[in-house]
Amino acid sequence: SQGPISGVNKDIAVLQCHGDCDPLVPLMFGSLTVEKLKTMINPANVTFKTYSGMMHSSSLEEMMDVKQFIENHLPPID
Repeated sequence: SQGPISGVNKDIAVLQCHGDCDPLVPLMFGSLTVEKLKTMINPANVTFKTYSGMMHSSSLEEMMDVKQFIENHLPPID
């Protein structure tokens, strides 16, 4: 079992997204993964978003959340 991550990576921001109707990777596995992540890095920097009715795919809502996450965490490109 991996322990806490050290150095600069312990403050990395993570966005984890999961459809609540995913037949391939059950939502419970996503929930367990995010709880494990929170023990390894700063839990305040971990965001877990679920999408109602989404299966093992993506949605416009999810892509907009990813775009916002990137814009919030990466410096602008000149």
